[in-house]
This record gives sequence, structure tokens and C-alpha cells, in this order.
Amino acid sequence: MKQSLSDQKPIFQQIRERIEEAILDGVLQPEDRVPSTNEFAKEYQINPATAGKGVNELVDKGVIYKKRGVGMFVSPEALKILINERRENFVQQYIEPLKAEAKRLGISEEDLRKML
Repeated sequence: MKQSLSDQKPIFQQIRERIEEAILDGVLQPEDRVPSTNEFAKEYQINPATAGKGVNELVDKGVIYKKRGVGMFVSPEALKILINERRENFVQQYIEPLKAEAKRLGISEEDLRKML
């Protein structure tokens, strides 16, 4: 998961997205151990609390879970949770605006389907 961080998004968000991408890409599988906040802090030279914020967002969503004294792990439902979330976002960000623009241009839903 090692990549440099950018200035374009908050660091905690980038940490969260890196873990999500690793799960979606199959790099991290259910029950795999996720790097700790201290490991992220050391790797990216950031405050552990910053890494913790991104990790805790994933815990709150049920994507990863804590095993007390052992570490953080990918939940069995992680992939399903992330795919459902991404699908909802995809519809809101791309499909709804596409349909609205097609309507403004007088493109029927049937024609739009053919174009896709």
C-alpha cells in the first residue's frame, strides 16, 4: 500500500481510501490484518491520530474491525459494504447528472441506453 501522500485531500481521507482500494482490488482479503495507525504514522511520517481518524471511519462503517491486543482486520462484509457504497455514489455522481443532461438535450432514455 506504500505510495506517497498528496496535498489534494486530507491525509486521514487518503489513508482510508488506500485501505478501501486495497480491499476492492483484492490486495486485502477478509480477515487480513490491516496496518496499525502506528505503522501508517511511521510509513508516511504523520501523527498516529491522523491515521487513526481514517482507520476509525472504516471501523464505523464495518469495513474493518479491531481485535483487542492483536490489531485491525478486514471484515468478512468489507467488499460488499464498499461495493454498495461505491455503487450509490456512482449513481449520484454520474448516472443522475447524465440522465438530467440527456433530458435537457431531448435524448430519450431508450436512445441513451443505446449510446451506453
